[in-house]
Amino acid sequence: MKNDDHRNSEEEQRNKESTISSDSRFNQTLRNVQGLLKGRSIPGKVLLTRRSDPLEDSSLKETPPNYERSFSYNDAGTSDRMAKAVEEEFRRINLQPNNKNVNKLKFSTSNVEHTSKEVQKSSMGVRATDSARITKFTKVLYGATVILDKLRELAWSGIPEYMRPSVWRLILGYAPPNSDRREGVLRRKRLEYLDCVSQYYDIPDSERSDDEINMLRQIAVDCPRTVPDVPFFHQVQVQNSLERILYTWAIRHPASGYVQGINDLVTPFLVVFLSEHLEGSIHNWSISDLSLDKISDVEADCFWCLSKLLDGMQDHYTFAQPGIQRLVFKLKELVRRIDEPVSRHMEELGLEFLQFAFRWFNCLLIREIPFHLITRLWDTYLAEGDALPDFLVYIFASFLLTWSDKLQKLDFQELVMFLQHLPTQNWTHQELEMVLSRAFMWHSMFNNSPSHLAS
Repeated sequence: MKNDDHRNSEEEQRNKESTISSDSRFNQTLRNVQGLLKGRSIPGKVLLTRRSDPLEDSSLKETPPNYERSFSYNDAGTSDRMAKAVEEEFRRINLQPNNKNVNKLKFSTSNVEHTSKEVQKSSMGVRATDSARITKFTKVLYGATVILDKLRELAWSGIPEYMRPSVWRLILGYAPPNSDRREGVLRRKRLEYLDCVSQYYDIPDSERSDDEINMLRQIAVDCPRTVPDVPFFHQVQVQNSLERILYTWAIRHPASGYVQGINDLVTPFLVVFLSEHLEGSIHNWSISDLSLDKISDVEADCFWCLSKLLDGMQDHYTFAQPGIQRLVFKLKELVRRIDEPVSRHMEELGLEFLQFAFRWFNCLLIREIPFHLITRLWDTYLAEGDALPDFLVYIFASFLLTWSDKLQKLDFQELVMFLQHLPTQNWTHQELEMVLSRAFMWHSMFNNSPSHLAS
């Protein structure tokens, strides 16, 4: 009798483990997203580091504590409602390992959008400014040697503004993590930039090749067009700085040279590094208030950080830009898996993803969302490190499907116009955080299941 009871107990345990195994991926990702929207630190994609500190929230102790990606939501008071909305949509997906309908996933964002409209808009993330978070940044940032993996974890969720210049230099690998070496390395790199400008830029056209003259002319045309809705970039000295940075970078990277769109990529760096020297709103800044030495240092930091960023996506800007074309194809496949009705509608209309998404990858959404949100978005970009190109696919899918219901109602001409002029002008950090939260969730679902994205 005891043996029978023992066998029955073992069988029940095996059935229980089987059930847990089949549901674990769905439930784990759901818990992650719920915690994400409640402002918790949660285990997500492996972000180049292991946790050494215990989880603060006891409700997550059942989660394997090996890896962490932090995430923030801007308005803590709305987190429960937002988490509930995402939970409802996530359960609609009902993704299971043996689900035969995985290619018919549908993520309607209507509930999320409705919830977002109900809540009060916040101009700055709570998690980026609360004292506990600043304490964590301070502990990591001002040690004798910065642990870059921990710094990336924190940066992914947004960086306090006054810390952003230092954090960006570190996570890009421009400034060394050893504090004793940092000042000397920055001084040397800034002098090296000055030498490059003197050697390549401050020379007469008679010493340039025809290709170099044409490239410089194109840069000179593009600089006044850069971020036209922000008056700061209309200043002649700002445009001159952009021109020096871009031309020097292009000469130092002959495989790609200058490609239109790279001018946009300098602007977040320029604003962040100028913020160390100029106070108040960017709309009140005047670069002429700075000494030539400070302007030179800012240009150098922009040049080297741009170089570090583009080193990880070199084939995005070489001939025919194959890296971007590859990512656009991945975006098309991901959208087809997540929101088949949108994918089918666009296919029936004959709209190719390259027609709108190429600019997204080329300029990293700088032309698509309000400029005051760009630095927060770039906190996440830079924290991703070498994994950024692949994660861009998930961010851009989330961005596109913000308007899932709207897209299905438009004809070809309307759809093209809508995608070229997306209604983001009134966006706040809240809408941006929702885009990142969906990207995080879909990455958790698909990144370790590449067969789901196979053609």
